[in-house]
Amino acid sequence: MTGFDANEHLTPFRDGRGYGAILFDRTQIRQPDPLWFDPTHWGAAAQPVAEGGRGGAWWIDFGEGDAFLRHYLRGGLAAKLSHDAHLWRGIQHVRSFAEFRLLRILRDKKLPVPLPFAAWYRREGLHYRAAILMQRLQHVHSLAVLAATGDAPWTAAGELVARFHRAGVDHADLNAHNILFDVSGQGWMIDFDRSHLRIPATAWREANLQRLQRSLRKLAGARSMTQVDAEFAQLRAAYQQAWDRGY
Repeated sequence: MTGFDANEHLTPFRDGRGYGAILFDRTQIRQPDPLWFDPTHWGAAAQPVAEGGRGGAWWIDFGEGDAFLRHYLRGGLAAKLSHDAHLWRGIQHVRSFAEFRLLRILRDKKLPVPLPFAAWYRREGLHYRAAILMQRLQHVHSLAVLAATGDAPWTAAGELVARFHRAGVDHADLNAHNILFDVSGQGWMIDFDRSHLRIPATAWREANLQRLQRSLRKLAGARSMTQVDAEFAQLRAAYQQAWDRGY
């Protein structure tokens, strides 16, 4: 799926806890340091991200423009055993590497996603930990926030989802926190962990849309379910019109 990328570079490392590697775009970074993926390395330049997640994400003052650092956490019952240790199944299954490469493909397709800078993993015995460093999108608000304030661009959101689906992007966690709009109305999509490129088909597209609707209902706040569903119907109608147009 990834093909050959002349600008992709892999640097191995070893430290006191294990060994690993950093995959990076050498047009963006000359030589990354494993310490970059530890938020404590940045001190006050690393600020935790509160919205839409379970922790494990920071805004970083990167020196060459702001960046976003995310560690890959475990969910559900597995999180009770370890919140960030994943079973090692080979480098081809490292989650940060997979997302880094998918983001590069999506940018090649001219889709609005953040620019990935570097992906990291460290193997420790039978498990590994992983993180990704990428562009911070400036002056953006999530669909969740915009819906709560009554400013959500439902038509633009539906058209954005259709555009990604037309490109074959099956988003593993399409929720209202992962669709963003900037002050100019430009839409973005984020958080492609465990996402895949597929042949466009009804089943997975519908599953994506239903997941998005569930997230909007969960985040309804003071809005009634009737209002939330009416708003989603606007998104759905715009999605269908964009899908039927074929672009």
